[in-house]
Amino acid sequence: MRGVVHEPGLVEGGVVNGVPAWSGPRTAIVTGGGRGIGFAISRRLCLEGAAVAIFERDGDSAQSAAAEIHSQGGRVVACEVDVADRQAVDAAVAATREELGPATILVNNAGISPFKKFRELSREDLEQVFTVNVYGMFDCCQAVLPDMVEAGWGRIVNIASSSAQTGSVLQTHYSASKGAVIAFTRSLARELGSKGITVNAVPPSFIETLGLQQAEENGYLGPGVEVLLQSMPVKRVGEPDDIAAAVAYLCRDDASFVTGQVLGVNGGRVIG
Repeated sequence: MRGVVHEPGLVEGGVVNGVPAWSGPRTAIVTGGGRGIGFAISRRLCLEGAAVAIFERDGDSAQSAAAEIHSQGGRVVACEVDVADRQAVDAAVAATREELGPATILVNNAGISPFKKFRELSREDLEQVFTVNVYGMFDCCQAVLPDMVEAGWGRIVNIASSSAQTGSVLQTHYSASKGAVIAFTRSLARELGSKGITVNAVPPSFIETLGLQQAEENGYLGPGVEVLLQSMPVKRVGEPDDIAAAVAYLCRDDASFVTGQVLGVNGGRVIG
């Protein structure tokens, strides 16, 4: 584990609109938390008073993100860890427990979203996507679950994708993996609800990230984002903070009656 630790200071006591986000101190793990959506989630959870461990394959990104959040008063550590490596996940969860306390919030945000024609896909392509997007989520959930069960309280939020709900050209493997994330979420919610642990999914649509920019530059988005937005009720690209706000809500005490849900933050790309 690398990084710095600092006492919370962004919001006194984790108070949101005059109401504490949690009844006591909370430690969160955010995978892929060093950039884009993951960074916004890490920052928002710190804003609401949680201590956050940023799990990121790119150690420099993790360190940079932790330093920025730390400069704003957040209690945060950076962990260089590949979620596709179960031993590394277990070690990072143990280090988080030692540094920040038991993790009772887990946001599975790490993922890859490659593009490729279906007829050109290999089993290796499919396995690579599932190893990160599904097996990585599975391993992280198993690694943190004992602490949640012991606490009698837990929040798991899995970042899915609206592509799992609509399908996506050139992304059969990716869409399938995110469909698995949604099914996993619903099943785990049924199993863990009686233990005080909620499990929900947030599938974004077009979010202003480096990945979206690169996909458009490479011609993977057909006519382009601006044209695609015209079919959506909210005609703008989402911001990482839009996703972070939804995740933060699902992690709070006052979301204790919300589990097994798919909370689409997508500008209306998917309705229903």
